[in-house]
Amino acid sequence: MSGVLGILAALAVLILLAYRGVSVLIAAPLAAVLAVLVAGGPPLAALLQTMMPALGGFLAQFLALFVLGAIFGKLMEDTGSARALAQMLADRLGPANAIPAVVLACAALTYGGVSLFVVAFAVQPLAAALFTRARLPSALIPATIALGAFTFTMTALPGTPAIQNAIPMPFFGTTAFAAPGLGLVGGAVMLGFGLAWLLWRARHGRFTAPAEAAGPPDPARLREMAQGEGFDIAEARRGEDVVALPPPLLLAVAPIVLVVALNGLFAGLVLPAIDGAGLADSAVAAADPAKSRGLRAMLLALAVTIVLMVLANRRRLPRLVATLGAGANAAAIPALNTAVLVGFGAVVASLPAFSMVRDAVLGIAPDNPLISLSIAVNILAGMTGSASGGMSIALATMGDTYLARGLAAGIAPEVLHRVTAIATGGLDALPHNGAVVTLLAVCRLTHRESYADIFAVACVGPILALLVVLVLAAQFGAF
Repeated sequence: MSGVLGILAALAVLILLAYRGVSVLIAAPLAAVLAVLVAGGPPLAALLQTMMPALGGFLAQFLALFVLGAIFGKLMEDTGSARALAQMLADRLGPANAIPAVVLACAALTYGGVSLFVVAFAVQPLAAALFTRARLPSALIPATIALGAFTFTMTALPGTPAIQNAIPMPFFGTTAFAAPGLGLVGGAVMLGFGLAWLLWRARHGRFTAPAEAAGPPDPARLREMAQGEGFDIAEARRGEDVVALPPPLLLAVAPIVLVVALNGLFAGLVLPAIDGAGLADSAVAAADPAKSRGLRAMLLALAVTIVLMVLANRRRLPRLVATLGAGANAAAIPALNTAVLVGFGAVVASLPAFSMVRDAVLGIAPDNPLISLSIAVNILAGMTGSASGGMSIALATMGDTYLARGLAAGIAPEVLHRVTAIATGGLDALPHNGAVVTLLAVCRLTHRESYADIFAVACVGPILALLVVLVLAAQFGAF
């Protein structure tokens, strides 16, 4: 029993330190040491022989995706494509539809693989101007951006290159387009609920923030609040000055369409043909290429799109080497943050008491592993303040068990993938989440002024969508 208390105490310390702004690179090892000490084990051996190999294994599997995704986002920023696309949607919908315009601008960018931090910097000034012209309260800007960037495009829409949609692929042998029907329904629920909430609040809500939209973010405040999030504040603010002439709209939209289309092409046609024709006697075949097909397709789609973006926008990239370097550097901290949480999960899973915790979690609705999986991922995402971190811990410690139980119950791996992804976007957006803290800093607002609406659109909406998807999956399976 003391071992279980040690695990709970370690999770409590992790939550507390994350909420206090301590980097997860420090918080996770400290929490792991506490869990091992309470269990009576050797902490140094746990860190060196359990945590570090698990951390390294995650990076070996996903670091390339983090790097390519960050470079793609930086190119979208420095070429002016992100701002051009957001400006077009704002112009087309106008101030009368300020909330839908901001949501769709954020959704278009994040669905194309642009980092939510880039989206926040690109869209916040436009949102501020639209909200001022529409006489909407600035306190709603963070929730409006969060709805477009943190919810349906991150976890639900098929084909999204978000890391939350990539992590389940090697565990379940799926692609980014797993269970597209369930994903579209879940995404529609998130979007519909979120828009309904924001529009209702705009008409009837009471706010502590003034009606005027917030001004540009203060770099010192951002640096203080967003420590460890993996982007350079000064570089992000310089991004709007890099491009003298933004690209034509078609050129700005093309990378987003291309990365999703190529992802589907590689996953559905190219890689299956290559794997079937040329890998029969290779070492890769022994590693089951079907399980890595989704990840390889996403990597190839991003790589090809990056090359084409550079060729098409060479004149808009006067500091190309610096742009590529800044993008690659921006991937380091997010990748390490998620990897160290995976390492923490590996340490906890190695403790004797973890079998009791695992059995308790797996004992929830034993006839329907989807319910148990949803609860486990949601709770871990909330505890770690990280969608990708909570998902990684759950899948690394219990992924094989859930896959086996799902197959035994006649549940397709694609359904497990989509439910896992949607579940991870529920409680992850609690107040200590790094993206929430950063978004509020960018908008120069506080938790007191804006967090209630963020919670509604980024926690309540996704959980409601998860419930709908669970019901549909039970009735119809994957579609």
